[in-house]
Amino acid sequence: MRSIWNGSVSFGLVSIPVKLMNATENHAISFRQIHVEDGGRIRYRKVCELDEEEVPASETVKAYEDADGTVIPVTDEDLASLPLPTAKTIEIEGFVPSSAIDPLQLDSAYYLSANGVPAAKPYALLREALRRSGKVAVAKYALRGRERLGMLRVSGDVIAMHGLLWPDEIRAPEGVAPETGVKVRDAELDLADALMNTLGDADMDTLHDDYREAVEDLVAAKAAGEPVAEEEAEEPEGKVIDLMAALESSVRAAKESHGEDGGEVADVHHIGSGRGGGAKKTAAKKTTAKKTAARKTTARKSSEKPPAKKSAAKKQAARKTTAKKGTEKKPAAKKTAGGTRKRTSA
Repeated sequence: MRSIWNGSVSFGLVSIPVKLMNATENHAISFRQIHVEDGGRIRYRKVCELDEEEVPASETVKAYEDADGTVIPVTDEDLASLPLPTAKTIEIEGFVPSSAIDPLQLDSAYYLSANGVPAAKPYALLREALRRSGKVAVAKYALRGRERLGMLRVSGDVIAMHGLLWPDEIRAPEGVAPETGVKVRDAELDLADALMNTLGDADMDTLHDDYREAVEDLVAAKAAGEPVAEEEAEEPEGKVIDLMAALESSVRAAKESHGEDGGEVADVHHIGSGRGGGAKKTAAKKTTAKKTAARKTTARKSSEKPPAKKSAAKKQAARKTTAKKGTEKKPAAKKTAGGTRKRTSA
């Protein structure tokens, strides 16, 4: 890596020679501006407003414009003469827990490298002291003509430094939060937790810039004279009108995308939004299948009713036979010795 700054870290009376290197790089595709008619490149030139002539860089200096419009030139020599102890030194001011640094303050990221063999031992000392304490160092340093605030922390086997915005550079979030009070129900929070658990952890190593890849494909196709594939953006089917239904649909869709059985969550109202829409269609198909199966079962039971009628007929015939037998028994009577008939009691 190429160093962008050489200096030292001041750790009390210990001075650690270091080199500063960018820890990040920009992969965004850069474009040029050209003249549409002839393809000529458009360039920006520095022109003086008074004589409308182009001015070379050697004839330009910095200037400060006062509130009343007065312009005060400030040269590089003027700035170099200022008493700035952090011009070549990263001055450690103190140590704080990493949680004390608001992520809103984080700016550029750098690696600090030990500059030379003698710097290896004090560099390792500071690195291990930071690691064991679990804290980060807050420091001041100067870069590109201004003093900045920084945070030193351990990253693997190296010391990383994050540029920090000054506290007064962080805006207060006035008027950002919802103006009216919003009450979130426990059931909604439970569904939100379920959705978070289903989506799982984000694999940071697999994330990439889809837009940059699409632009690269576009440029390659145009360079080869091939037709550019056009993809229509999906239009949302409607507005989300039920937060609970949206959460339930999201949980179901997330489970299906992870190969899990979505199961029956609850009745889902039509919300017409992306992933939830697919889950609703699946639930609707299941409901339709259940209704169809119920109708088939009813039809089958209906077709089995005639045997029930036969059974009733058999019972009725049995009752008639019993009655007939009872009628045949009544005329029978025993003869007494006197020749008279005596009706027997039932």
